[in-house]
Formats: sequence, structure tokens, C-alpha cells
Amino acid sequence: MYKELLPDFRLKDLIYCYWELKTTQKLSEAYTYNVVADGCIDVFFELNNPQNSYVMGFSNSNTEFSIDKRFYYIGIRFLPTAFTRLFNVRATELSNRFESLYDVVPALSKFISFKIKDNSTFEQITSLLNDFFCNYLSIHDVDADKRFFNALLITLKYKGNLNVETGLDTGVSLRQLRRMFEHYIGTNVKTFCKVVRFQNLLNLSQQEGSDINKLFYDAGYYDQAHFIKDFKNLYGVTPGKSLQK
Repeated sequence: MYKELLPDFRLKDLIYCYWELKTTQKLSEAYTYNVVADGCIDVFFELNNPQNSYVMGFSNSNTEFSIDKRFYYIGIRFLPTAFTRLFNVRATELSNRFESLYDVVPALSKFISFKIKDNSTFEQITSLLNDFFCNYLSIHDVDADKRFFNALLITLKYKGNLNVETGLDTGVSLRQLRRMFEHYIGTNVKTFCKVVRFQNLLNLSQQEGSDINKLFYDAGYYDQAHFIKDFKNLYGVTPGKSLQK
């Protein structure tokens, strides 16, 4: 069972959602959880062991986790840039791996460890986390360079389909922009554009009557082989198999 809840409205520009992933009965074999590339940073922990929490950074490919036959995970999915803005942690230091949350943000790790109980409901947990982040937000500055945000908004507006060298003229050099993306997002502009384009493609694929032969044109690809390669790398299977599911 997988479920998402929205954060408090004051956190809507920082947190995409809270999520839970759990079994309703013991499985016959270990579960393989496939995480597709989405440009976000996630914090997660098992409800029966909140003392061990983790943060997973930006990933430029899909990631598979083999987990137990019975589990109950809780997660916080931060929007791109949010984790860095909140905790002043360079996103590139977390890219393509996960780390102990205590080693990265001890305050959040301690809060999860001491405040969240194994008999708490998902709704109670999200309420506690909302309180933590709203209180944290009231005493910490989360602003970022406006020129960077302009570049980010352009990237999202064009759904990743732009010429990086000519389409992001926001008053900073390409070298500065690359450093900003690595700092706030965890990767370079080109790779982030690829993930944005891929996520747009996933949205298109959910529409009724999606045609795999047309999807890659709508998503901004001009070469089907390149499209299939990117999709498999970011999703884990080919586009055809994903639509069959």
C-alpha cells in the first residue's frame, strides 16, 4: 500500500508530499522497491525503527531497494532546492546515494527519533512533521539567488526542452549556473533537464490512449533510440513495458 499526504500550506513550496509505503500482510518474498528519478530529495525511516533515518539525494537513474517481507516506511519528499535551502547542505554531496540523516541534519533526525512512536498513525506523523518544519521555517532563512530561481522556472516552463547554453540567460554565466544547480539540485543543468523531460513524459503516459510511438515526440525527443535509452535508465524498464503495467 502506498499513500501520499500534502504538507501544511505554509510548506507547499518546500515539500512535495509526505508518503507511506507499507505491507498489509507478510509477503511471500522480499519486496523490490523501484524509485524512479524525479529530481527530489527524500528523507525516510521505518516506523518501528525511527532511530535510523536516512536521506536520499538526487538520482540520475532509477534505484532499486530490496526490503523485507513486512515493512512500514514513512518518507518526506522535498521539492528540488528545498533541502539545501532549509538545511544549508550542498545537494551534490548527496547525489546518487543515501546517507544517515543524523550525519546530515542531526536536528531532524533527533526529532523523528524522539517524537514519532511506532503506534502513531500516518496523519499524526505528518502533523508532527508539519509542526517541526513550520517552526524551523519561522527562524531560518530559506531564500536562494533569484537569478538561479529564474533559470529553474524557465527549465520547468519548457519542461526541460531547451538549449542550456542559450535558453537560460538570467544574468549569470554558464559556469556560475552550473555551480548553482549542483549546489541546490545536486546535478548539472543538462541532467536536470533530462529528468524534467522524463517526468513530463510520465505525465503524458498517464493520459488515456497514450501511443508509445508518439510519446517521445511530445516529450521533446527526436530520436526514438535515445528516448528508449533515457527512459530505461530513469525508470528501470523500457517505455513499452511500463505502459503494459
